Amino acid sequence: MAPRARTLGALTAIHDLRVGLISDTHGLLRPEAGAFLMGCDYIVHGGDVGGADILDDLAAIAPLIAVRGNNDTESWAARLPLTELVRVGDVFVYVIHNLEELDIDPAAAGVRVIVSGHSHKPMIEERDQVLYVNPGSSGPRRFKLPISVGEIIVSGSAVKARIVDLYAGRPDRRGPEPTLA
Repeated sequence: MAPRARTLGALTAIHDLRVGLISDTHGLLRPEAGAFLMGCDYIVHGGDVGGADILDDLAAIAPLIAVRGNNDTESWAARLPLTELVRVGDVFVYVIHNLEELDIDPAAAGVRVIVSGHSHKPMIEERDQVLYVNPGSSGPRRFKLPISVGEIIVSGSAVKARIVDLYAGRPDRRGPEPTLA
């Protein structure tokens, strides 16, 4: 049985629901990430937020679900849960920062999508009819990993996911960069 979930959207949505995915902002909400998230029905942040102001800025765009990452250690972060289970339309989405700390059997719990962060590596993978999505990092660049965000589109019980490299195809692909070691 699935843990208690918050319900987002009508039980039967009358249109597809667009859920923006962002993670590992580490205190930096890039304008490109904010622009990508405009028009989302909801936003999910996979942790390592880096500051309450990031949460406020994202919540001004769309209703926000966020979990605490391993670097979210200041007092403002105490209000963030370590995991979150939400129902988006007809789909259960489980949010956790570090996928290696997954504490449920998603298929047995009826979870269709797992959203995580932590690795800074964008990923979409389906295992046992569970879609695992890590939007990568949209904050300061780490190593040579892309700066990315993602989304899931929920249509009834069907889910599609995509990841967008915010600087792909641009001559200034690296963008203005603070970096993490």
